[in-house]
Amino acid sequence: MPRISAFFGITIYMYFRDHAPPHFHAFYGDDEAQIEIETGRIIEGRLHPRAYGLVMEWVLQRRPDLRRAWEQASRPTSIDPVPPLI
Repeated sequence: MPRISAFFGITIYMYFRDHAPPHFHAFYGDDEAQIEIETGRIIEGRLHPRAYGLVMEWVLQRRPDLRRAWEQASRPTSIDPVPPLI
C-alpha cells in the first residue's frame, strides 16, 4: 500500500486494485478511515474530527490528483505522490 501524501501527522495511502468506490486510507494516531474521493465521506472506520476536517480541506484542494492516483492504482503502476495540504 503506497503512501501518497502526509501532512500534520496524517498519512494517506492507496491500495493497488482496491474495491470501488474510489477512495483512500487516512491514518491519524490510532485512527484509520477509508474516505471516498468524490464525496469526502467516511465509508469505513473513524478519524478524529480535527484530522477529518484537515483531510476534507485537502480533498477539496487535490481531488483531480486523487482521481489520477486512483487510476494509477487500478492498473497497477506506480502512484504519483499527491501534494500535502497547504
